[in-house]
Amino acid sequence: QVQLVESGGGLVQAGGSLRLSCAASGRHFTSYVMGWFRQAPGKGREFVAAISWTGDTYYTDSLNGRFAISRDNAKNTVYLQMNSLKPEDTAVYYCAAGRPRRLTLPREYDYWGQGTQVTVSS
Repeated sequence: QVQLVESGGGLVQAGGSLRLSCAASGRHFTSYVMGWFRQAPGKGREFVAAISWTGDTYYTDSLNGRFAISRDNAKNTVYLQMNSLKPEDTAVYYCAAGRPRRLTLPREYDYWGQGTQVTVSS
């Protein structure tokens, strides 16, 4: 069992930056792929980024290099650095853990945090 707690969300102006954190507790953290998803009002949950236990990273194409995912296995924490934020990045951001066969599919992840709100004003 893994528990995930996100933090770091908030209100930021367009062009600004935020860093989200996801603290994991439980066993075998290092063996899981960690992912970030987001869900805007009225929309489905969307893949943002993922990182393997070895540090390989994957991103949705639309980000154009604005976000960076990282993990600190010693601290059982994964991060999402978000730069050049846009109003369309406004969403609840969720951290997820699992051993997905397909990284972009929410149903492939076993554990989820409660989410943290990110609001980008224009």
